[in-house]
Amino acid sequence: MKIIPPSMLVPRQINIPYLLKIGPGKIVKIGKYLADKDLTGIALLWGEGMEKMLGRRLKDGLEAQGVEILAEETVNDIAVENITAAAFSLPAGVKAIVGVGGGKVLDFAKYASFLLRLPYISVPTSMSNDGFCSPSCSLTVGGARKTVKAAIPYGVVIDLQVIAGCPQAFLFSGVGDMIAKVSALWDWKQAFERGLERFNDFASMMSYNSLDLLFLRHSSDLSSPRFQRSLATSLLYSGIAMEIAGTSRPASGSEHLISHALDELSPRPKMHGLQVGTAAYLCTLLQGNPEAEGVREVLSATGFFDFVAADPFDKTLFVKALERAPEIKRDYYTVLSEPESFGRAVRLLEEDDVLRQLVR
Repeated sequence: MKIIPPSMLVPRQINIPYLLKIGPGKIVKIGKYLADKDLTGIALLWGEGMEKMLGRRLKDGLEAQGVEILAEETVNDIAVENITAAAFSLPAGVKAIVGVGGGKVLDFAKYASFLLRLPYISVPTSMSNDGFCSPSCSLTVGGARKTVKAAIPYGVVIDLQVIAGCPQAFLFSGVGDMIAKVSALWDWKQAFERGLERFNDFASMMSYNSLDLLFLRHSSDLSSPRFQRSLATSLLYSGIAMEIAGTSRPASGSEHLISHALDELSPRPKMHGLQVGTAAYLCTLLQGNPEAEGVREVLSATGFFDFVAADPFDKTLFVKALERAPEIKRDYYTVLSEPESFGRAVRLLEEDDVLRQLVR
């Protein structure tokens, strides 16, 4: 049994975003936000298709404030070797790296800025997961996807008009990634009680509060601007909770292990939040989690279950992922570590009326 030594329990310094803007029309104001912080020379990294969609508005705002683009690139891969080469090829005078788009470009920009110790400004164009404000990134290392430590962004700018225009699948994915906190927090607390992990009460409270902010106030209407603002804020809080804890435990547990296994096994994995949301519902049942019924109600009310059921998971593949999941991270306790969990999970796929529709 791994016992956490007292030296790991001392307080530590944490980072939080210094620049934080959420609201409609924020894209055109990024130039002002950068100029106000004296970040007047930038490297601008785009997700695929984002420059065509947002480039004119963003660049007009930069030019009006005297912010110069010293390097610009559209990102189409996340190989750590390519990120390293791109980072150390940036010209002198770059004061910040700005990433605009989805998970791939944001992780690319985050890791490049981490290598160079430069401020990183995260400009997500969808709310599909909490990675836009997390202290880690998902990269390709030696051809395999790995979660790599980085740093929480210096700044986050979320334009709610852009978020409102993204496909609804991204919002369902964000809901799934948020609900996963329920099963993740249970796993974390159980690991702590077994002496296998340190636990941070404040990080846990922040993660729970991010759920309350979203689901107690706005439990169903994904198209509502208030829901989308709350989703953005909740996902941001989730990222900060990970920074406070010094681990991904406040946001990632057994449900993420299943998702990672699906990523490895599936020819075409589904969106991250759709995978972890479905897995979270299964895992809360496995855990005997007192919040399981609440998870079911939220995912039903938001339409998440109906959306996933329209294109369900392949049952054979999902069962293989369940078997593979505990091996994804060794010495990482979750409910899936229990010997009987695999058999119980397979029975739930067969017996639970919701899971029968989601996994066929």
